[in-house]
Amino acid sequence: MRFRMQENNNQNNEVEELDLNHLMQIRREKLKELQAEGKNPFEITKFNRTNTAGEIKSNYEQFEQKDVTIAGRIIAKRIMGKASFCTIQDCDEKIQSYVSINDLGEESYKAFKTYDIGDIIGITGFVFKTRTEEISVHAKEVTLLTKSLRPLPEKFHGLKDMDLRYRQRYVDLIVNPEVKETFILRSKILKEIRNFMDEKGYMEVETPMLTTVATGDAARPFITHHNTLDLQMYLRIAPELNLKRLIVGGIDKVFEIGKNFRNEGMDIKHNPEFTCMEFYSAYEDYHDMMNMAENLISTVAKNVLGTTTINYEGNEIELAPGWKKITMIDSIKEVTGVDFNTIKTDEEAQVIAKEKGVEYEEIKNTRGHIINEFFETFVEETLIQPTFIMDYPVEISPLTKRKKDQPELVERFELFIGGREYGNAYSELNDPIDQYERFLKQVEAKEKGDEEAGGMDEDFVTALEIGLPPTGGMGIGLDRLIMLLTNSSSIRDVLFFPTMKPLN
Repeated sequence: MRFRMQENNNQNNEVEELDLNHLMQIRREKLKELQAEGKNPFEITKFNRTNTAGEIKSNYEQFEQKDVTIAGRIIAKRIMGKASFCTIQDCDEKIQSYVSINDLGEESYKAFKTYDIGDIIGITGFVFKTRTEEISVHAKEVTLLTKSLRPLPEKFHGLKDMDLRYRQRYVDLIVNPEVKETFILRSKILKEIRNFMDEKGYMEVETPMLTTVATGDAARPFITHHNTLDLQMYLRIAPELNLKRLIVGGIDKVFEIGKNFRNEGMDIKHNPEFTCMEFYSAYEDYHDMMNMAENLISTVAKNVLGTTTINYEGNEIELAPGWKKITMIDSIKEVTGVDFNTIKTDEEAQVIAKEKGVEYEEIKNTRGHIINEFFETFVEETLIQPTFIMDYPVEISPLTKRKKDQPELVERFELFIGGREYGNAYSELNDPIDQYERFLKQVEAKEKGDEEAGGMDEDFVTALEIGLPPTGGMGIGLDRLIMLLTNSSSIRDVLFFPTMKPLN
């Protein structure tokens, strides 16, 4: 039975392909006829439209009975003898047009009837309402601007064929209007973030994406080669070290919104290239970064969505300030009953990990690494409301200042909402001697096979020797934040062109 179903599917695909080829051939023949008549639409270089559909429909009283020129893609068409209706979709809306032989003339109306769904046309006419009160444009002139040579596939409608929709986002945007709304919200969110940072006195900067040292976070890098310099280089994991160099240089508040790259797995939360914002402020610490984070996210939500109460994947989440703060060790105790304050050695940690079924890599068998594994295994998914998890083990935080009273821990937090991490922040390590020693440990870990371990950045140590003031810094994954604020289940839903394996 399974073989027969597969055989039928293959036959259906072959029929669809034959139908598609036939339709494409018909459209090419129409184009050849136009070209033979000296009416090649691809020779048109400019079209002067006066208004968009959205402007007309939202301000009907202003446009009633007035001439307008609009342009867009035909998405519907009804031919009724000597008069017809078509609907075009432009950048922000769709609008109906009434087209008749009396207004266009016999030749132009005959040409209009040959136009296909997907063709891009320009219409000049006056605005009116039909008997059913639909705002429309009574066409006086119709111009074919682009001939669509490939029909829009029906299978894009609804939630089917997500893989094809991600691969052909240009079609997805045409036939699924809600997709465009997500990306409009993305643009608004990024704009509000920049406004917020500007009001707080931060300077936006740009730092290199090509680096000679893969550091700034624990991640496997993309490796490339610079031909002229004959030098191995990396796509940046994070802009952190360059931004802190700017703090050393006397720019006290900096932020950057840009792409980071990590050569790791892909899932609903991860894409190899992603958009992140990092910001740093001199003379502040990780407590100040908590205040920044909750004020930033709540303000953006309020300004873009009109509320700080959102629904994400069935959970009602409150983003107004006043978020929960708890240490990593206390959060583990709260969920599992295991108290790592009483577990002091690597050996004790390994024993409790075995008892609780927590797996860890042999090269990451320290107490600090095992604490982190406990957290990721048992706690992370339980953090639905915004929560700051504080005070991480030093082993997994090579760029963070130690806690004075607990030097095995650092002044670091991560922000969790809806069971996912959204941000990572430190009281930045500014001791060059300590930083150099931690870089050495990263190099040792890499030599032992840890592909995520960072390298040695001696120039950054030099910068710290010049002097980095006490500094607070944070990175926020903006793609994930946009997922949260648009109620999108996958990171691919908020990226125009997510990374995809080629079909051929």
